[in-house]
Amino acid sequence: MDTVDRSLSEEQRMMRASCRAFVNDFVTPFIRQNWQKEWLMDPDARLPRSILEQADRIGIRTLGIPEEFGGVALDPAREVQTFALISEEIARGDSGLSDKLVQIWKVSVLLRNVAPRHLQEYWFPRIVKDPSFLLAHCLTEPRGASDRWLPYNAPEAAMQTRAVLKGDEWVLNGRKQFISNGYDASLYVVYANTRPSVGMLQGTSSFLVPRGTKGLTIARCNETLGGRFMNNGELVFEDMRLPKDHLLVENDALNKTGVYFKPGKIIQASKNLGIGIAAFERTSEYVQNYVQGGRTLIKHQAVALRLAEMATSLRAVRALLNEAARAVDERAPDADELCNMVKLFASEEIFKVAKHAVELHGGNGIMLDFGIEKLFRDAAVFLHMDATVDISKFKIVKAIFPHAAGAYAGPEA
Repeated sequence: MDTVDRSLSEEQRMMRASCRAFVNDFVTPFIRQNWQKEWLMDPDARLPRSILEQADRIGIRTLGIPEEFGGVALDPAREVQTFALISEEIARGDSGLSDKLVQIWKVSVLLRNVAPRHLQEYWFPRIVKDPSFLLAHCLTEPRGASDRWLPYNAPEAAMQTRAVLKGDEWVLNGRKQFISNGYDASLYVVYANTRPSVGMLQGTSSFLVPRGTKGLTIARCNETLGGRFMNNGELVFEDMRLPKDHLLVENDALNKTGVYFKPGKIIQASKNLGIGIAAFERTSEYVQNYVQGGRTLIKHQAVALRLAEMATSLRAVRALLNEAARAVDERAPDADELCNMVKLFASEEIFKVAKHAVELHGGNGIMLDFGIEKLFRDAAVFLHMDATVDISKFKIVKAIFPHAAGAYAGPEA
């Protein structure tokens, strides 16, 4: 089912074709033939380096990195739309692999906007050189995640991770959890509280932290329900010392994250759509070839009705995704609400599509080696990634009615 926007540029069509061939020739065969690897408790043994190396060869690993440092140049007027196009194609093969790669894109966009020149000159060439080099964005903590983006600008809701400047070094203490690529990233953007007496919007700073920094411990790989080829991690900072010049943004870091989070919402929805497309394609093939009750499944009215619902949901997600992606590229005033709307809408609609896929496959739908249940699990994860469903709804209301949004947090009475 090809539901891609007809307005794609020639460059986008070429990139999409290259990425689709990569998925069809490398990703899907690996996933289908090695389905047991998803369940290995050794995170390093799941996805082979060769997959990332092939992604590097076709130029989709270093999107977002400035061309002067060896990255892949994209049309600035269509950058987020291109991110969405490529992440969807990769997720059609595996959403975990898409998670691995898009973190490089999103963090690279953030770094090119906020990192000092000397850090860009040092790190971007290293990212480009090593196909296994991954990036991670460390915001979520055990005591606060997407809820922090509600009107919670109070000291009581601030980051628990703290950073204190001592001489020429920043000293960090705290913990981050549920971090995409957190287990195996080589470079981290870490957020910490640097002004405990004020609201988090005025007192949160961001830092660039290399893997191997003394005082940084990769505590665990979180064993997730879906997206298991991306190794989600938990990090601990114990008197971790950073050079003073590894500060990215002082005190105002959360107000600078729009360049990460807006494309991020679009990419989340597009990855989700990729799962839905895969579920529909495989289900369509199955119901046109599997015979039950003396006729192929698609000739049963109940099956046909479900296929119609699946196709309609995919078209609707595509339409909203295209509108939201254009809004971000154009820096439109309604970009925030559209980003949250498409993230919310995609997560709920694609979950329904995946559920239909499992049910239309009957008993095969829940067999691990058949692969359909994997799409259902992967889709379920998106109900919680980059904000839960309910938090997304709060954000939409806040975007539509910014002056009426309540201050929900503060000390308990």
